Amino acid sequence: MYTGGIMKCLIAVLVCVVLAEGIKIPLHKHKSMREALREKGTVVPYQDPALKYQPNEFASSASMYINNYADTTYYGAISIGTPPQSFQVLFDTGSANLWVNSIYCNTQSCNAHKKFNPQQSSTFYGTRQTFYLPYGAGSLYGVFGYDTVNVGGIVINNQEVGLSTDEPGQTFEVAKFDGILGLSYPSISAGGETPVMDNMMSQNLLDADIFAFYLSRGGQQGSVLSFGEVDNNLYQGQIYWTPVTSETYWQIGVQGFQINGQETGWCSQGCQSIVDTGTSMLTAPSQLLGSIMQAIGAQQNQYGMYAVDCSQVNNLPTLSFVISGVTFSLPPSAYIIQYGYQVCGVGITPTYLPSRDGEPLWIFGDVFLREYYSVYDRTNNRVGFASAV
Repeated sequence: MYTGGIMKCLIAVLVCVVLAEGIKIPLHKHKSMREALREKGTVVPYQDPALKYQPNEFASSASMYINNYADTTYYGAISIGTPPQSFQVLFDTGSANLWVNSIYCNTQSCNAHKKFNPQQSSTFYGTRQTFYLPYGAGSLYGVFGYDTVNVGGIVINNQEVGLSTDEPGQTFEVAKFDGILGLSYPSISAGGETPVMDNMMSQNLLDADIFAFYLSRGGQQGSVLSFGEVDNNLYQGQIYWTPVTSETYWQIGVQGFQINGQETGWCSQGCQSIVDTGTSMLTAPSQLLGSIMQAIGAQQNQYGMYAVDCSQVNNLPTLSFVISGVTFSLPPSAYIIQYGYQVCGVGITPTYLPSRDGEPLWIFGDVFLREYYSVYDRTNNRVGFASAV
């Protein structure tokens, strides 16, 4: 039963009686909480009262649409600073640091993008700690600072942010993003900096310490990154979970690899895979690539790219991975990329690195993740896959 209306009526009647009878009510000035604490020797730092009006200050979950550029890059907007400065960042489960272009950098790559200006943020404070970040393609130098970061309406205070000072080469010049937001474990964070997800966790900003990706296909928009929740509308069937085998990257175990339902035995002694939204292709152990291409019937062209006859795509084999007893399949439509009217490439590239325990290493990049909604669970250190809608 709602009693608020009754209480308002009672208060109104009491006021009328007081006024009519001329009753005098002594007014005692009560101490404020701040004054009471000050008398006890406790000084409360000033806080802007308007902070409570910030949108989603205590957001427990958030879903944000992110951009799909040609099925190769998935990125979206975040803001840094007060007042907020907006940037497009690549959301990358294969790295741990947050960095953006800054006014400290004047290379060709930096000048092609929006730059963060720390002098225009009242909440920024800098450090002298420098860093170097190498990626599979491209690298950069920078310096760390701290500022307020807003990701999908979730406001993170005192987030470590890398500010680029040098971006050699042209890799980032053609990128559609102004920086990278890493979502892997803090153990691989350059400079020991705390990743965005870890600060969300420690500041109790999430209902559940998870995030999830839905990656759209065919260059279409509609990709979604969720924090603190899964979106049941973006997958069908159930989520199948597998444990993280190394709390560095989102690395998992693979027990089998099949071609058209036939087990190859290539992972009979165990394989590992890194689940990486920042890698566009499916990456296979280099020693297996030739056999995979032979099974597909792909030929290497003059550019070193494996290609197939576009008219034969529907006749190509289905590739499948066995993960914690569940088979996850990739039909040819998932791993064949049409570059032109008659040019169909294979979205599988080699890696020459073994995993840290010496097992053959795969990388489940966007070719795999477009087929499967992926959930990253920091509480239970596991990854979940479900068939994407």
